[in-house]
Amino acid sequence: MKYRMLGRTGIKVSPYCLGAMMFGAIGNPDHDDSTRVIHKALDAGINFVDTADAYSRGESEEIVGKALKGRRDNVVLATKAHLPMGDDPNQQGNSRRWLTRALDDSLRRLRTDHVDLFQIHRPAPDTDVEETLSALTDLMRAGKVRAIGHSSFPASDIVEAQWVAERRGLRRFRTEQPSYSILNRGIEREVLPVCQHYGMGTLVWSPLGGGLLTGRYRKGRQATTHRAGFGFRHLSDERRLDVVEQLVPLAEAAGMSLTHLAMAFAISHPGVTSAIIGPRTMDHLDDLLAGAETTLTDEILDQIDAIVPPGTDIGTLDMAYNPPAIQRTALRRRLPEERAAA
Repeated sequence: MKYRMLGRTGIKVSPYCLGAMMFGAIGNPDHDDSTRVIHKALDAGINFVDTADAYSRGESEEIVGKALKGRRDNVVLATKAHLPMGDDPNQQGNSRRWLTRALDDSLRRLRTDHVDLFQIHRPAPDTDVEETLSALTDLMRAGKVRAIGHSSFPASDIVEAQWVAERRGLRRFRTEQPSYSILNRGIEREVLPVCQHYGMGTLVWSPLGGGLLTGRYRKGRQATTHRAGFGFRHLSDERRLDVVEQLVPLAEAAGMSLTHLAMAFAISHPGVTSAIIGPRTMDHLDDLLAGAETTLTDEILDQIDAIVPPGTDIGTLDMAYNPPAIQRTALRRRLPEERAAA
């Protein structure tokens, strides 16, 4: 496995990052089997593991913690906080109150005294980013965190956070975790260039397009996969399926699987540090590892560009972040009496 610099942190990580979302109740509830998957990934040279407190309500972190016993020092360990972890309205978000508690809970489940990367799982427009950065700075000074990052931040939020950190003398975000795949290339317009400008590392999630780029979802066919049982709308989006039908023959002509084509594409962008793989079973991991040496030629990349132009999103993932300006109708529409031009 080759290694890349995680932005300008000085930390070296593998181009494949092992995502632990599928370890636990929502994916593989067998702790021993999940542990074997993690160990095989580490044995293959993957040294980057990403989880979150919200994955199966902490169960994923517990599995990762058990799996890393005796191997913790050789792993770059990342986790996240923000999503609800209880019914209490303060058991979520990006406040100092919650992030301090969330990290302590994560460290206990992970069986470690620090994480190498602590990330904000989603933006919190109702919380001053200075409040968040101040709390994260203190957690770093306490030795509980080595570097900080965020996930799904729009380019404008990334820039604002960098400016706030500089003005206030706070530790700055060193990484971003956006969604990125052949089907969702929107971050190529601003997010990736902004991250490159600030020397930030990026670990991209859903490089397989939420499952569509595995080749197991085709037009006119009923999928019986584990993921299909969750009812994700993006798996039946006709626009996305149309693109899949164009990519399948491209991969076949190149002598590779669609999965390997998609993974190789994700890590070919100079702004991408690592692509997060999320195997649920050993077979899933074996298939992904088999494509680790896949290299896409300029000709193949040009053909992909012709199917999905750079900077273009084909539909959206169900779990993608939408800012309040999109979610809330009142922020998109003037009052009826104010809508007329005259």
